[in-house]
Amino acid sequence: MTNQTPVTEIIKKRYSCRTYNQTPIDKDQQASLEGFLSENSTGPFGESARFKLITATAEEQNDLKDLGTYGVIKNPAGFIIGAAKDGPSNLEDFGYTMEKSILFATGLGLGTCWLGGTFTKSAFAGKIDLQADESIPAVTAVGHIAPQKSLLEKTMRWGAGADSRKPRQMLFFRNTFDQPLTPEAAGEWNIPLEMVRIGPSASNQQPWRIVRHAENDTFHFYLQRTQRYQTRNRILFGMADLQLVDMGIAMCHFEITAADLGLAGEWRFDEPDIGQLPDQTRYVASWEAGI
Repeated sequence: MTNQTPVTEIIKKRYSCRTYNQTPIDKDQQASLEGFLSENSTGPFGESARFKLITATAEEQNDLKDLGTYGVIKNPAGFIIGAAKDGPSNLEDFGYTMEKSILFATGLGLGTCWLGGTFTKSAFAGKIDLQADESIPAVTAVGHIAPQKSLLEKTMRWGAGADSRKPRQMLFFRNTFDQPLTPEAAGEWNIPLEMVRIGPSASNQQPWRIVRHAENDTFHFYLQRTQRYQTRNRILFGMADLQLVDMGIAMCHFEITAADLGLAGEWRFDEPDIGQLPDQTRYVASWEAGI
């Protein structure tokens, strides 16, 4: 991230914008975003993804409509298409790298919206020349935010509870899942944790859980699955495992906020023994502070 605006302000500013005006992305914004996309290809697990920005002039808006977003997105200036190469942690890394790109676009003054299910995959696949060992877990609408939200957007945000988030005591813990992590115990890591808490997630399910191990100052990231969420979406809509993508988003928010605040650390992938895990919960990654 090279924008001069503090990362926390960018994260707070970002929201899922579904209604855009018809102003095209200007050339400087497009060049900056394309440059970032070309460099932002690998996540913490080392899996690779590639991204392509497709845009249209005001006269070419109908070409974007033909890509198919089921009426969810109105008047976008373009889309960021992401292709994730097959791999054991490709979805986590895809979430991490796509969210970095989204926050970069936000820093440029553009609106964005994750689309994990409401898009026609075959239409977007042709635009990025999708390879046999790749998939498109999600795309992102991008453009200039309209002064007013459409009725559909207002309805969707209300239905998803888009502006609500789980309280921190449901998300962050100390040493085991039995003890919530208080703000006092979190100390200087409160802000990175809060940027995770307010992050976007599929259907606003917020599946991330973080356990801070006080002795070695390590933050362990866990996925706590929403019951039947992935099975239903895969069978009915052919969607990727978006809760793994959500974990990548959480890792992105935590890491870039820590870096912006000068808090050192790096990712580790050795599952700790912290006792019994809650149902539907599995280990993802750890952040070791101070390295």
